[in-house]
Amino acid sequence: MNMFRTLLAAGLVLAAGSSAWAASPPELLAQGEYIARAGDCIVCHTGEADKPFAGGLKMGTPLGAIYTTNITPDKDTGIGTYTFEDFDSAMRRGIAKGGRRLFPAMPYPSYANMAEADMRALYAFFMEGVQPAARATEKPELPSLINKPWMLNLGLAVWQGVFHKVTAFAPQTDRDAAWNRGAYLVEGLGHCGSCHTPRGIFFQEKALISTNPVFLSGAQLDYWSAPNLHADLGDGLGAWSEADTAAFLKTGHAPTSTAFGTMIDVVNNSTQYMTDADLAAMAKYIKSLPAGARPGGKTPVYDEATTKHLNAPGEKSVGERVYLQRCSSCHARDGKGRDQYLPPLFGNPAVLDADSSSLINVTLNGSQRIVLDGAPDAYRMIPFRVLLNDEEVAAVVSYIRGGWGNNAKPVMAKDVAVIRKLTDPASDQVVILKMR
Repeated sequence: MNMFRTLLAAGLVLAAGSSAWAASPPELLAQGEYIARAGDCIVCHTGEADKPFAGGLKMGTPLGAIYTTNITPDKDTGIGTYTFEDFDSAMRRGIAKGGRRLFPAMPYPSYANMAEADMRALYAFFMEGVQPAARATEKPELPSLINKPWMLNLGLAVWQGVFHKVTAFAPQTDRDAAWNRGAYLVEGLGHCGSCHTPRGIFFQEKALISTNPVFLSGAQLDYWSAPNLHADLGDGLGAWSEADTAAFLKTGHAPTSTAFGTMIDVVNNSTQYMTDADLAAMAKYIKSLPAGARPGGKTPVYDEATTKHLNAPGEKSVGERVYLQRCSSCHARDGKGRDQYLPPLFGNPAVLDADSSSLINVTLNGSQRIVLDGAPDAYRMIPFRVLLNDEEVAAVVSYIRGGWGNNAKPVMAKDVAVIRKLTDPASDQVVILKMR
């Protein structure tokens, strides 16, 4: 997946609103529209801004590149001939019309718990509320030995037989309605585990629900480290309140962090459009995840020695020099940032993460803009891949991870070199996408 573009969905325009052929009631289409937002369908299934849901987005897998499919109601290249049963099978079982099995990059393991009423509303939206677009799906770029339809189908059938079960969401009777709503959204429709849960050697998520402590404990994806969402201190969300968590989902900003990397796509296209009640429910569920997902974490204690040495005259290390020249104007010499829009580096979960991928990646490639209500953020992390070499990036990232009491492990120039080679420069372009 191209992680370095900003996708702004600037209002959903239902084709059904002006179409004589729409048969479903407006409230059902509106429900389906909301579900499509909550599921963030537009991000993965839009490769060209003028063809929402027509597929074509290139996604990396351990075996090679695949392309997302056309899910518009085009009858030749999309899902225009799908019955509800065909649609439901693809969404929850991972089996498309005709028996073609889908790669687990499509989060059907999460969608498997969706309620039938929500699935029917989503089907109505895609059939009647999305504009058809003719666009054939590209062939996967996989090793020739396995890149044959029958071979892929056989392999995926085995994978699904071992790792995939279609199970309805079961509310926990010892939890209230808000927690259960949050569980339904996080575990299912929101498919948060697709990024935040570690995967096994066969690309399977190691857990799909909160009864397994590895669920949402953090994972690497496309050289971003999706953080631990448990109540662990330091690299988890132990220092966040439910209000902080809900605000982050709504705006991309929290007291100790700002969204970057792939999370910006989620905020720009999905969570900002959700109701406050649903975001509060998701926050309640997330904040119920116990500590212990990553043993050994602790809240860092602020140490002024870093700031004093930075302000003192005399020779500076490479990391200090780069920080003074490139970072301090936004993140401040004391590492405490300048309000939530220029986040602190002290105590930031992304800085404290044992996996330094995100910090290296955002330093090299910058970050897209968060766009709320159609207005791009005034602040954006700029890319330094041209301005800094691998040794300088490693030095300043290590300096940040070790400064002000963070005490996280340093990184090596070779780590930077790998991510530099395998990532593309971030783009500041804002692509306006409308779901219609």
